[in-house]
Amino acid sequence: MKNTFYLSLLLAGFHAVTHSQLPPTHHSGHDPNNPEHHMHHGGEAIACLKLVPNNADFAFQLFKEVTLEAPNKNIFFSPVSISSAFAVLALGARSATQTQILEGLAFNLTEIQEKEIHEGFHNLIHMLNHPEGGVQLNLGNAIFVTEKLKLLKKFLDDAKALYQLEAFTTDFKNPTEAEKQINDYIERKTHGKITNLVKDMDPQTVMLLASFVFFKGNWEKPFNPEHTEERDFFVDAETIVKVPMMYQMGRFDFYFDEELSCTVVRLHYNGSATAFLVLPAKGKMKQLEQTLNKEIIQKWSDHLFQSSMDLYFPKFSISGTYEISNTLMKMGIVDVFTNQADLSGITGTSELKVSKVVHKASLDVDERGTEAAAATGVEIMTMSLPPTIEFNHPFLMLIFDRDTNSTLFIGKIVNPTITS
Repeated sequence: MKNTFYLSLLLAGFHAVTHSQLPPTHHSGHDPNNPEHHMHHGGEAIACLKLVPNNADFAFQLFKEVTLEAPNKNIFFSPVSISSAFAVLALGARSATQTQILEGLAFNLTEIQEKEIHEGFHNLIHMLNHPEGGVQLNLGNAIFVTEKLKLLKKFLDDAKALYQLEAFTTDFKNPTEAEKQINDYIERKTHGKITNLVKDMDPQTVMLLASFVFFKGNWEKPFNPEHTEERDFFVDAETIVKVPMMYQMGRFDFYFDEELSCTVVRLHYNGSATAFLVLPAKGKMKQLEQTLNKEIIQKWSDHLFQSSMDLYFPKFSISGTYEISNTLMKMGIVDVFTNQADLSGITGTSELKVSKVVHKASLDVDERGTEAAAATGVEIMTMSLPPTIEFNHPFLMLIFDRDTNSTLFIGKIVNPTITS
């Protein structure tokens, strides 16, 4: 019987301090698919870039599923954290369990070999952990194992080499102590942003895989806090809340997508991260969230142009906690949660299955920039009045790493005053 063993898979996500600024014009010609952009990382980038389309497909498919399950709620998660944790699991999975995990992560196994997938993730994790200046990014994985269970040397060696996996012995029979050990570790790794990731642990758990990602970015030009003021945010037809609304006048990367009736504004962080802020026309959110995919993001990137405008964007903090086992089962990752699970590459025994998958992520958005970015900049504006774009009803916020084209996180902000 499999139910004597549990593998709890936990994913801690993602803190962004989005210190807001305008994108300077030198970014506007950036083509994320231009291989020259990645050459300073050498061959690493090539292996990592093979994963890009698959990871993007997984990210947007997961977003669709989560929005269907929580249609009118804030959503915030880190796709790269979830996919890297399941890739670790695939290292130790065998037969149909392994195939389901890799295909559920949107890989076509006739086009890419398992070895290439793991090499790609290895390079992705390495590049994300060594970002350009101005962005702080830490991505990693840890496994907590009961003393009675011995990890196979090959699994441990490969997981350490490819995924920087850290391994710890844990007494799950004492759930309080086990929770404290795991939560303290995640809190430390996410600089205090992800707390109490695990609670109500089943004393039958024998193994727990944790994946975390921490991100802190400064906008290239900060919003001036003196311009932030309380303004209305229209959650829905009946609900209006007051939010601190940041303001900046300047030139922004901008596009209006007529097909999807949405306004796209792109802001850059210092370093290699970029945010897409997407404001659908009222009543058009459902259409947007169900059609969003990598091709649409690419279309936006190709059509952005610099436009003068008054930009209003809320200052907010949100976090999301998800138990995503059922969501992943809908995406084809089924056996690993059942008695059909074959994770024998982890411990040599076939008596392991995943009991649950928890993902927690948090995001802070405010005005502050780095000290260097606080220098006064004077923009010369044309005299014609710029258009006003105000993010005052539900919108999407996506953060990408430009060096690896990775979707670091996807957020849907329905009500910025609700923090969790």
